[in-house]
Amino acid sequence: MQQFHGSDEYIASDELIRSVNIAAALKKPLLIKGEPGTGKTMLAEAIARSLDMELLIWNIKSTTRAQDGLYVYDTVQRLYDSQFGADGVDDIARYIRLGKMGEAFEKEKQTVLLIDEIDKADLEFPNDLLWELDKMEFYIPETGKTVKAKHRPIVIITSNAEKELPDAFLRRCIFHYIAFPEQPMMEKIIKAHYPDLDQKLIDGVLDAFYRVRDLRGLQKKPSTSEVLDWIQALVIGGVPVEKLEKEIPFAGVLLKKTEDLKLVENNRYVY
Repeated sequence: MQQFHGSDEYIASDELIRSVNIAAALKKPLLIKGEPGTGKTMLAEAIARSLDMELLIWNIKSTTRAQDGLYVYDTVQRLYDSQFGADGVDDIARYIRLGKMGEAFEKEKQTVLLIDEIDKADLEFPNDLLWELDKMEFYIPETGKTVKAKHRPIVIITSNAEKELPDAFLRRCIFHYIAFPEQPMMEKIIKAHYPDLDQKLIDGVLDAFYRVRDLRGLQKKPSTSEVLDWIQALVIGGVPVEKLEKEIPFAGVLLKKTEDLKLVENNRYVY
């Protein structure tokens, strides 16, 4: 069985790498939690690239139903076709559209299936997927067909912990929490994205970034993706590294709430 070892573009901790490989070996979904910007979604992309697999992404919304990921019966198109005398209207299979999980089951090669932000959906949504995740199959009553996975996908499920997930669902998953990177790990991440960046600028960015994150009262702490954007802004703006000791240029790239911007402006001790 292929093993995930991380990649040059995605810096993963040893514990996270082990969790990915254990979940794949045990044929269980890997549930990933962590604050926004810690690379939960990018993990699935990195696994797919590393193992040379296709990535299928099922983006979950508040209105998403479990069946949406399995299949959809396009009754509207069938009605339209029947009104205009199209051929094959009685062939219901023509109007069955597989969802992302259904597509993963039908693929001729193993895929990576990302179920992204599962906690956005209704509380019963995870439980509605228990059978499909366990048995890797589902039934389509309109056609009398059972769709079985040709190859069990590597299932990565992300959650921002907006709501608690059901215990029955949690028992079927391998769980990993991605902690926010400390400075040494963040330096590796920055260098993976900007290998030619001057070390003095990296040191200045890290020092300023963690001073801002440590401010008491921040409503939304800046994340990894925001510090990477901030570096780009600093480079494009030609900001000298010495300036980071006295101010936070382009603070709106790091901070997304008015109250947080005011907090940084009013707390001169951050500099």
